[in-house]
Amino acid sequence: MQFRTLGKTGYRVSEIGFGAWGIGGSMWQGSDDDTSLAALSAALDVRLDFIDTALAYGDGHSEKLVARALRARPGRVVVATKIPPKNYQWPARRGVPLRKVFPASYVRRCAERSVRNLERPIDLLQFHVWVDEWLLDADWPEVERTMQALIVDGTVRAWGISINDHEPGSALQAVSRCDLIASVQVIYNVFDRSPERQLFPLCRERNVGVIARVPLDEGGLTGKIGPDTRFPRGDWRDEYFRGKRRAEVQARVRRLEPVLLKEATSLVEGALRFCLSDPAVSTVIPGMRTPEHARANCAVSDGRVLSGELLAALKEHQWERNFYE
Repeated sequence: MQFRTLGKTGYRVSEIGFGAWGIGGSMWQGSDDDTSLAALSAALDVRLDFIDTALAYGDGHSEKLVARALRARPGRVVVATKIPPKNYQWPARRGVPLRKVFPASYVRRCAERSVRNLERPIDLLQFHVWVDEWLLDADWPEVERTMQALIVDGTVRAWGISINDHEPGSALQAVSRCDLIASVQVIYNVFDRSPERQLFPLCRERNVGVIARVPLDEGGLTGKIGPDTRFPRGDWRDEYFRGKRRAEVQARVRRLEPVLLKEATSLVEGALRFCLSDPAVSTVIPGMRTPEHARANCAVSDGRVLSGELLAALKEHQWERNFYE
């Protein structure tokens, strides 16, 4: 396992982190707690030391599973979690005042609840949605004072933002102007390279860490999605890949595969190496719901990245769209 610095937090974190949405037991179906704990254990066994969860993942269930996995584990593991928007609107809507989404008292209550769930202080607490207009909101100074107070009292060690789906430009002002923001989490994969244009250069300039999420396009870049793919009842991916989207994904991936496999043995490996090829990226957080997935994903962190020639060729396979809408 290789390690990188997570921006101004100063944390040295594993290049491959554990994305813990899928183990929350609500929107993703087909998992069970024993298997989820085994996946966490397998990842920790191969020196993964960054876990990303959220209070909204199973209403705290993911956080509690992370706590269970870490109880008997010596050594340092960086755990990041997130404050859900109070109005439960993903993504954040422009024009909605800060008091309806992240009022100061709510920020503190969520932080304290996550601490109870995780059984430890929060290494990195992220706003689960964001719009830059909140920096000019009359309530922002109070929220910022609360952020600082939570650091002083030891509840939170660092702050970050989880950027709206496919909107890397929506947090540029926060990265530029708010010294408390130490990291951003953003969708970044072979299909959506939009963070490379403005966000990544700014993060490098401001020493803000980058957590790359959705590196496998919610499963699209595994090569396992096609017109006949079926998901368990209640699984949110049935809506994400609705209509003709499964066929569209399959067609795109079939064109991509021979290009990516020039320097990788599988689509998943190539997709993860793509994310790690940009030096702005601190860590990549694929979902891992089985020990096998955990070991395979972590094995990609071996110091190798894709060549400049291949990265240039992959530009022809960009496919910016928003399946979350």
